Amino acid sequence: MNKFLLFILFTANISLAQQDFPKITLKNLNNQNINTSDFNKNDRLYVYSFWATWCAPCIQELESISDVYDDWKSELDLEIIAVATDDSRTEKRVKPMINGKGWEYTFLLDTNQDLKRKLSIANIPYLVVVKNGKIVYIQNGHTPGAEDELLETLKGL
Repeated sequence: MNKFLLFILFTANISLAQQDFPKITLKNLNNQNINTSDFNKNDRLYVYSFWATWCAPCIQELESISDVYDDWKSELDLEIIAVATDDSRTEKRVKPMINGKGWEYTFLLDTNQDLKRKLSIANIPYLVVVKNGKIVYIQNGHTPGAEDELLETLKGL
């Protein structure tokens, strides 16, 4: 059964790789409309991290990356875009959590889960790396220490 699930995840990752990243308008924390196509600097890596306030592994992943984010930015041209997928019931928790954590990411709110649905994301945490408008890497799930492996992957993109 586990081999079957790994095959499905691997197949899904391959099928989405090199596809255009959806152009969709979301809100930022100041309730301003931001289109994903606004993140379009040539050859910059945009790492979209899909998370929610109720998702412990998501919080762990964002905290782990936050610890090394300055180092990553000195080595690579990249930007982390944390996409909160909290719905209307938990949306109010997003801003206080971000303020409490001191994370320095760009934040978007996908309260209707439109972007999550367009990418067929079933579970979070979920990372999508976009370069020049194309999806170049996908990571589903998080384990402690995975940020080191992710950095090595990002260096190769």
